[in-house]
Amino acid sequence: MTGSTRSSGGLDDRRKRLLFRCWHRGTREMDLILGRFADATIADLSDQELGQLEQLIEVPDPDLYAALTGDKVLPAECATALFERIRAFRAVGSDA
Repeated sequence: MTGSTRSSGGLDDRRKRLLFRCWHRGTREMDLILGRFADATIADLSDQELGQLEQLIEVPDPDLYAALTGDKVLPAECATALFERIRAFRAVGSDA
């Protein structure tokens, strides 16, 4: 897989921007983790969850990847239910 399998058609600008940013992180591992999660869920995320995702994508790739693999703890404001959904999605739904 080289990128998003989801069209951004029909998404509002906020969701389009987040979908793009999830697939263009800077490291391939994080592209695959966040990009696949966004492909699967972006249309259904609440405004609160979108805000949490916006906050998570500001975390540097090495720190976020370490938190997803259990090697590091995120600051409390980033350790949200959405983060746990991404972590569970990664464990079940991807090879990254």
